[in-house]
Amino acid sequence: MATGTNIRTYFNGAWHKGDLPVMNAADHGSWLGTTVFDGARYFEGIAPDLLAHCTRVNRSAEALMITPTVSPEDMVDIVWAGLKAYSSAAAVYIRPMYWALDGGDLGIVPKPNSTGFAICLEEIAMAPPSVSTTLTTTRFRRPVLEDAVVNAKAGCLYPNNARMLAEARAKGFGNALVADALGNVAESATANVFMVKDGEVFTPVPNGTFLSGITRARHIDNLAADGLRVHETVLTFDDFHQADEVFLSGNMMKVTPVTEFDGTHYQVGAMTRRVRDLYWDWAHSTT
Repeated sequence: MATGTNIRTYFNGAWHKGDLPVMNAADHGSWLGTTVFDGARYFEGIAPDLLAHCTRVNRSAEALMITPTVSPEDMVDIVWAGLKAYSSAAAVYIRPMYWALDGGDLGIVPKPNSTGFAICLEEIAMAPPSVSTTLTTTRFRRPVLEDAVVNAKAGCLYPNNARMLAEARAKGFGNALVADALGNVAESATANVFMVKDGEVFTPVPNGTFLSGITRARHIDNLAADGLRVHETVLTFDDFHQADEVFLSGNMMKVTPVTEFDGTHYQVGAMTRRVRDLYWDWAHSTT
């Protein structure tokens, strides 16, 4: 079932209206999970960091030994051609995807130069600034590179994220604050995380257990340009209990304020609002 509405699909060199079937039952991606994707956003007539997202999906493919077949620049052109079907007032989730078609060694290793490619566009509204979430802990952790392809935005990683999110929802919270293999905070189940303490901004240092997101990097750059350094460091759950503000950072909603972490309550503070304003100002300044 689709997440959004007004879906358009790019497949086999053309745009199609609707949620087009693109994968066969015998495709390597269908039965062995060799799928990667990325997500960009179109809103208010702009698509911030679209090239960066298209570049990353090719890196993700290579991490799963899938041969990329479309250059990031061509991908950007294809996306903009598809977006012509939407109004400038629409909010669209942009999802380029690769999957392996055939297996080589013992059917397990993806065969080189045997790749499926599609782009899906779906209308999904942007959350207003007033929308927030709550966090709890989860018994599930982020894997390491020796266990999983954590250096890719790969579909096979998401069942673990789903377990985290389902556990959090069962406890009455909106999302989970997730530990790495050492027990330190990595990210949430669905997005990178920041905290604010005494007017300074902190975020978990990238340690190979989670994707250091494109929107995360954009927030760090925007704050630096505004004269504020973000501390990328090791953070514990106690650090988050002592924080003044917490917010999530992801492509889907850009900035999501957090109002509670397991009984510790936060206000939607000035820094969280500043980060959102800086992002919107930057995004419109690049058009």
